Amino acid sequence: MCIIGLSTVALGADKFEKEMEKEKGAVKLVREVQRGGYDVITAAELKDMIDAGKDILIVDTMPYKHYKNIHVPGAKQFLFPIPDMEVWDAKETDGKSKKDYEALLGADKHKTIIIYCGFVKCTRSHNGAVWAKKLGYKNVFRFSGGIFAWQGAKYPIEK
Repeated sequence: MCIIGLSTVALGADKFEKEMEKEKGAVKLVREVQRGGYDVITAAELKDMIDAGKDILIVDTMPYKHYKNIHVPGAKQFLFPIPDMEVWDAKETDGKSKKDYEALLGADKHKTIIIYCGFVKCTRSHNGAVWAKKLGYKNVFRFSGGIFAWQGAKYPIEK
């Protein structure tokens, strides 16, 4: 009987620890979104936009090697670093400038732009979204679940 009680306590503690981790991740994401001034989108919402033929631009902020192996259909690649990049640093963007990023994003500042990286904890997409907002784009969304969520939903990928 003592063994059953101890295992229940151990399982219960694990459940609570997992919830604390979820909370920590959720609060971190919310604070990034608030700081960045952009919006968020789910894998299902992005898939619906693609299926409906919406005029959107999808930007993968992972390194080119990763992008080349797997990405959301139609996505363009532009590298951003994981740490916050408050000042543009071409060493962190594979030698590319703000003008290069703006050229990728296009002239229409009202176009819907979806930016993603690998997964929720990855902040490359945060940097990409922040810089899109800094450059004056109005409809910027971070697909925070990234390619992991896309694959988890079993949606099609491109290579």
